[in-house]
Amino acid sequence: MTNLYTRLSAEFPEDRNRPFATLPDGAVVTYGDVDARSARFANALTRLGVRVGDRVAVQAEKSIDMLMLYLGCLRAGAAFLPLNTAYTAGELDYFMRDAEPALFVCDPAQEASIRALAAKAGVAHVETLDDAGGGSLAAIAADRPADFDTVAREDGDLAAILYTSGTTGRSKGAMLSHDNLASNAFTLKDHWRFTADDVLLHALPIFHTHGLFVATNVVLASGASMRFLPRFDAEAVLAALPLSTTMMGVPTFYIRLLGEDRFDRALVAHMRLFVSGSAPLSADIHREFRERTGHAILERYGMTETNMNTSNPYDGDRIAGTVGLPLPGVDIRIADPENGRVLPQGEIGVIEIAGPNVFTGYWRMPEKTEAEFRDGHFISGDLGFIDERGYVSIVGRAKDLIISGGYNIYPAEVETALDELEQVHESAVIGIPHSDMGESVVAVVVPRDRGFADADALKAALATTLARFKQPRRIHFVDALPKNAMGKVQKTVLRERYSEPQD
Repeated sequence: MTNLYTRLSAEFPEDRNRPFATLPDGAVVTYGDVDARSARFANALTRLGVRVGDRVAVQAEKSIDMLMLYLGCLRAGAAFLPLNTAYTAGELDYFMRDAEPALFVCDPAQEASIRALAAKAGVAHVETLDDAGGGSLAAIAADRPADFDTVAREDGDLAAILYTSGTTGRSKGAMLSHDNLASNAFTLKDHWRFTADDVLLHALPIFHTHGLFVATNVVLASGASMRFLPRFDAEAVLAALPLSTTMMGVPTFYIRLLGEDRFDRALVAHMRLFVSGSAPLSADIHREFRERTGHAILERYGMTETNMNTSNPYDGDRIAGTVGLPLPGVDIRIADPENGRVLPQGEIGVIEIAGPNVFTGYWRMPEKTEAEFRDGHFISGDLGFIDERGYVSIVGRAKDLIISGGYNIYPAEVETALDELEQVHESAVIGIPHSDMGESVVAVVVPRDRGFADADALKAALATTLARFKQPRRIHFVDALPKNAMGKVQKTVLRERYSEPQD
């Protein structure tokens, strides 16, 4: 029944001089600094007229002050609304009008264009924050007191809004409560065995669940520390690994590390845990990583609307190609997408989720919220199954399901078969309109060796592993797959690129 910041700060080290974050220039932010700087930002918000329940939207480069602003929002009882730095003016105009933030925080370089948008959308205040501790909001905060009485909040009160990508319509604001975030942070802390002795290598963006609510909140909940990097850079990560005990990343991070000769067993012998999420990790990369380092990557499954739902075990089998077991307190069931009937073990259906981690609904979309829940379970839109050991496997998004000649084809199955071929580095499978079959299976492949483009060889290799109706009719070769900031393949882009109907 308390503010998320109050719950987290109760776990801070007694010695407030203990480090919370070490920055790239070697500067150290202590837990005492976290208390003081978050208080200064909370005081800055109240000075700007931000009230309890107001939204504070932020589109700025990753910085430690952005984290302090997030904590300041919690303390002031405002809702933190981080926005992807890649969003365009048109998207920002929509977010401003939909969320009606009391304050919009942007990079100083974007101030003029943001002020123009904000004026049209009726946003009262625009301030700036850069990645080096500068900007008008940082200046206001610097002059504010270093103490603040954290506002009391109830479990269900709004702590943050995260907008979904909007690939199936206009973006929806997922409302996350103080208890949603707290329950997940402390569950993950226990499940992944985080302690005050841990040092997390943090190279993720912080406008997303993974880098903000998983990585940051788990560190705070355990009184641990982090090596805080502005972004993933192979050189910086290689230098930071010997000073870290844990790392959270997306599959792209681990693929890039495997491309570095210096990334070997000796470099990570002291590491305790590697976690992967936000996009599927191929079984091939899982195996290659284990062979190279001796570590089995722990893959988990989460969503903007639910935080984390499942995790491979800390102790026990981390099975390549699965996202593990439901986390404590989380209920996972597999249902028929059409009628909601709960399906038997092993059958593929839509994943539905219930638990304290599940969001409270979509911002100002009560009808959409009601449509996305069934018997208290959130309908994820992900297709998957649960095996005899209770492990959850995801076979794709419902919207990515390919129906060809009346057969259901799950892209993940075809991608797994392709990724296991020695010539393939990475793949994505999509459905393209077909005049006779309805849809045709098309594969987009990143070859292991640049210049390789023998589609017939790959088709021949798949002939013994996939039924004929699942085999790609066409294979396109590319240097890289289009991905978003979290490393998730943008299949809508691929469908647009290869959308010509096939005969």
